[in-house]
Amino acid sequence: MQKFVPKIKKRWPLSVKVKEMEDFISGMGLNTVCEEASCPNKGECFAKNRVTFLILGSVCTRSCLFCGVTKGRPARIDVNEPQRISQAIEILGLKEAVITSVTRDDLADGGASHFREVVKTIKALNNDVAVEVLTPDFKGEFSSIETVLKSSPDVFSHNVETVPRLYPEIRPEAQYLRSLRVLEFSSSFSDIKTKSGLMVGMGEEVKEVEDVMAALKKSGCDIITIGQYLRPGVKEVEVKEYIPEKIFKHYEEVGKDLGFDEVYSSTFVRSSYRY
Repeated sequence: MQKFVPKIKKRWPLSVKVKEMEDFISGMGLNTVCEEASCPNKGECFAKNRVTFLILGSVCTRSCLFCGVTKGRPARIDVNEPQRISQAIEILGLKEAVITSVTRDDLADGGASHFREVVKTIKALNNDVAVEVLTPDFKGEFSSIETVLKSSPDVFSHNVETVPRLYPEIRPEAQYLRSLRVLEFSSSFSDIKTKSGLMVGMGEEVKEVEDVMAALKKSGCDIITIGQYLRPGVKEVEVKEYIPEKIFKHYEEVGKDLGFDEVYSSTFVRSSYRY
């Protein structure tokens, strides 16, 4: 098997805490996007007692070419997962919890009811925990989105990931306008922050990113993240360009001018990264 060596790799000091977190997550029978998606921030986050939980299994029904998560036929939903996640949050003493998932197009509601159970279970155990959900598009079904929103997360996040021109290549089963509609619908719940993110370095132009940022603000997004795409493995699309920090700074300024409440733009920024 071909060994993949990334050209840019985030380095962190070796830490016993990282191994302890890995063992803890494994022992609880849970998945994290930190591990499944080969996130470059994993070592830093684990060392600081931070984690992004991946629910609905670890196998995705879609085949996005930027993502390192396993694609294929998912297993059945683990009905005990919400309780185990809540217990993990309590044991770790987390004040903020980020919950994301694989896409489950095989489920009637896309897994929305499971998201609801996870959020409700966390809040029931400790209502002071701030919960952010990072969801798939649920095929644009407003009923599924509403199911998640009515569980009262503190932040509802859905990523557009890239510019619309690259969707046919990078996200063949997704639709840019559908994702904007998801965000527009979520922003109608005024007490819940709406968030989205995209990666750069996949062949987009600066003007295209600026246009996406403007469209996200128009859809009602409060928070935006922009980070460098880093190829997670040999099966994923190659990096077309490594974006200099001055361009990330430019995007930050554009976001501020557009009126976003929060803008995070830098090489290692990720949508669920605790900046």
